[in-house]
Amino acid sequence: MKFKKMRSIIFYLIFLSSLLTIGCREHDQHEAASVIVGTGKMPNLLSSGNSLSIVYGTGDSIMFTSSSDRGETFSSPQLIAILPQLLSSHMRGPQISGNENSLTVIACNKPGDIFSYTKDNSGNWSPGNRVNDIDTASKEALMSLSADGNNTFAVWLDLRDGKNKIFGSHSSDAGKTWSKNKLIYASPDGTVCECCKPSVLVNGDQVNVMFRNWLNGNRDLYLIQSENAGLDFGVAKKLGVESWALNGCPMDGGGIAIGDDKKLHTVWRRQGKIYSCEPGEKEIEIGTGKACNLTVVGSQTIYTWTENGEIICLLPNAGRKVIGKGQSPVIKPISNDKVAFVFESENQITAKIIHL
Repeated sequence: MKFKKMRSIIFYLIFLSSLLTIGCREHDQHEAASVIVGTGKMPNLLSSGNSLSIVYGTGDSIMFTSSSDRGETFSSPQLIAILPQLLSSHMRGPQISGNENSLTVIACNKPGDIFSYTKDNSGNWSPGNRVNDIDTASKEALMSLSADGNNTFAVWLDLRDGKNKIFGSHSSDAGKTWSKNKLIYASPDGTVCECCKPSVLVNGDQVNVMFRNWLNGNRDLYLIQSENAGLDFGVAKKLGVESWALNGCPMDGGGIAIGDDKKLHTVWRRQGKIYSCEPGEKEIEIGTGKACNLTVVGSQTIYTWTENGEIICLLPNAGRKVIGKGQSPVIKPISNDKVAFVFESENQITAKIIHL
């Protein structure tokens, strides 16, 4: 009798253990191991097909690493170039864009000059022309880069006349040469927000630029668009309904993405709250924190931000998740059911894949 009772207890424990294991697997279905891909600051991320490309700064060196298996493994860090007085902190750092055939990187130095670099199918990096056509115009070093097909577009905060404006430049050869710089927006109150990174998203010939304005004492996000690859831009329109009256710079520019339905999605901070909205719609509060970003996978919008030193992710079906400790998260899709994160944590560049 004792043996039968003991055997029953053992079978019960095995059964309970199997249930717990299944529960853990269900709980961990969104989890993936974090991978340290390099030492440095301010990473930026590009996804294209099965490939992930990461660029970041360390000292005066612009570094690059990539994955050809959707983030399972990454290459050893590769030096793109040494740029004396490279800036890579406080939302300032190298930016990357492109496709499977070519990659473009831009980086800014302390004097305020933006330089471009191009990687071709041979795997070699070569310098392109300087992006800003007036010396030391980008002293804030806050810039963004996007590409679609043959259209590559860079935007930045520009100080060529002493007041911050939004300027941009177009490249049709993946960053080897750049067009004459174009004034995209100038605030009638004298300056846009002085230390918030602008965002750019190219979709065919459409160029979407999001930036934090300073207008009537308010630090609100605005969207301005071009339908002809950046030759001309329309009227800048405020995002959301409410405003943020602030006599100071929040150092937070937000993010912009586009879905399969061609609708634009935006995320940004007002005071200590994270908001999201489509252009022309009322904003929706989604969290608390700063340094927010987003991506769209099919019809699913995934948000990320920093809160109390942790990277937070908001998944459509799984809700809020803690990705890890760090700052400055960037998120990109890599398939219909996976997204890639890259962020900075204690001077380490960390990548992580999350299953949706």
